[in-house]
Amino acid sequence: MTDVERAGDPGPAPRRSPLRAPDSPAAPPELAEPALAGQGNPSVQWQRPSPRLLRARRLEVALVTGPVALVGGLIAGFAGSLVLGLGVGLGLVVAGLLCERFLARRVAAWGYAERNDDLMVRRGVLIRRQSVIPYGRMQFIDVTAGPVERSLGLATLRMHTAAAASDARIPGLDRAAAAKLRDQLASLGEARATGL
Repeated sequence: MTDVERAGDPGPAPRRSPLRAPDSPAAPPELAEPALAGQGNPSVQWQRPSPRLLRARRLEVALVTGPVALVGGLIAGFAGSLVLGLGVGLGLVVAGLLCERFLARRVAAWGYAERNDDLMVRRGVLIRRQSVIPYGRMQFIDVTAGPVERSLGLATLRMHTAAAASDARIPGLDRAAAAKLRDQLASLGEARATGL
């Protein structure tokens, strides 16, 4: 290509991130998705769980870490000394903070993409997993929500297939979005199973 052709070329169009829907808000920096190897298909539009999923995970960690650190510190303080009790309590709080950082990365790793014939789900921090679930193989889809998820208006969509080892779930969806996606996947599954 000559310099004249280069000058007239406006350059490549800016690429949209395949990690989120075009109209969804940008993810906070702590939920930014690290690039996954082998994912060069720009036509796949990855959807992300709600940012409230990270808040739910942090709340769960706090609900476990706080009482465990308090009880551990009290037991160590009564059995040993005040310094030992403080050390054990602070050590357990630090362990909870490290667990929270891991969970933040785990939440950032979740994503799903609807394609013409299947649903792709990716997850994992240390071991990255990407599942492709054909619509025709889905036997049933359910929506679950624990107490923390319910308090934040979230739900988890779980797809069940004939394979016993399948672990296809999408956590952190708004309840209305989860119900809508469940109905949509169920109708697509019925259509593919009957060959329509």
